[in-house]
Amino acid sequence: MAIRFTIPTYLTLLRIALIPLLAVVFYLPWQYSNLACTAIFLVAGLTDWLDGYLARKMNMQTAFGAFLDPVADKLMVAFVLVLIVQAQGNPYLAVPAAIIIGREIAIASLREWMAEIGQRAKVKVSQLGKWKTTAQMTAVSLLLYKDDLLGLPINMMGYWLLYLSAILTLWSMINYLMAAFSTISE
Repeated sequence: MAIRFTIPTYLTLLRIALIPLLAVVFYLPWQYSNLACTAIFLVAGLTDWLDGYLARKMNMQTAFGAFLDPVADKLMVAFVLVLIVQAQGNPYLAVPAAIIIGREIAIASLREWMAEIGQRAKVKVSQLGKWKTTAQMTAVSLLLYKDDLLGLPINMMGYWLLYLSAILTLWSMINYLMAAFSTISE
């Protein structure tokens, strides 16, 4: 079986390629590195939206793309959360980051297991998961930027949104686990 590369797949691969670039820029001793990192992260977010849109609109959905897209998302978010926690170094960021990363690993494993038993649809992405992703991406963007902007405490806003993301993360994980366990007990 050959892997078919489409425009959406290339966009997903671009998102993965942006991870090392973001790492280099993050550690540059440059006063605008936070702005550049935020821009790179936002470009990655745009490619995430665009690859899904193009795949559906142009009927370019592939099994490889369906596998790679969530992997790219998880890699980017987990990597950036680790960078942010390392840079700001406090438990107030480490705890919600650990919740988010742990949930992503647990749900990815759950989805794989559910697919093996033919029940993948029971744990498909929900509206709650989309809200969680939106809050999470906004929080990470704010935490990457971190400087006050127009008198707004951007870093503190990022903290609050990260906690909201962690709460939505736990809520969606519970929903996925309940859906999986109801399937098992039937």
